[in-house]
Amino acid sequence: MSRSQDRAERQLALIAATLEMSRRDGTELWLRGGWAMDFFLGEITREHGDIDWFAWAWDAARLRTALTGLGHRPVPGPPPDLQLDFTKDGLDSSFTLLDRDDAGRVTVAGGPWAGTLWPEGMLGTEPGRIAGLAAPIVSPRVQIEIKRMMPVWDPSRPRRAKDAEDIARLEAALRRR
Repeated sequence: MSRSQDRAERQLALIAATLEMSRRDGTELWLRGGWAMDFFLGEITREHGDIDWFAWAWDAARLRTALTGLGHRPVPGPPPDLQLDFTKDGLDSSFTLLDRDDAGRVTVAGGPWAGTLWPEGMLGTEPGRIAGLAAPIVSPRVQIEIKRMMPVWDPSRPRRAKDAEDIARLEAALRRR
């Protein structure tokens, strides 16, 4: 097994353990980023530097406690009301926190963009699957919108080649469905 395959297998095992913890603790999680794309497509398409999640801000304290109880170490990073970052066994996981506005729409929970709306329909999709593991994922259409708009929303984050490749993969898969 190559180093890349080993890392992917370890990340899949960490995703499975994180989902089991969330079911046990009653916290809702959604994969986002490259792993959400791969779970939508049903296969691993590329190497992933980390595992990106969405979680509700009101679950942040419970999530932090549960993850540290499983051996995850908190990593300093963005404002803690915006995102929680962890590492375990050399693998990084980031949990971007969500909130709802008075109308019930999903918003950015904290940091400089607190209250900003996320795209409509982001969380209302079928779970994705890889090798028998099902995971809640961000809607593929919204995933495309986020990857397209991130450099506009945050000019300090230019579009990366992998984002363009991910958009092309997602659009092709959506056309086939």
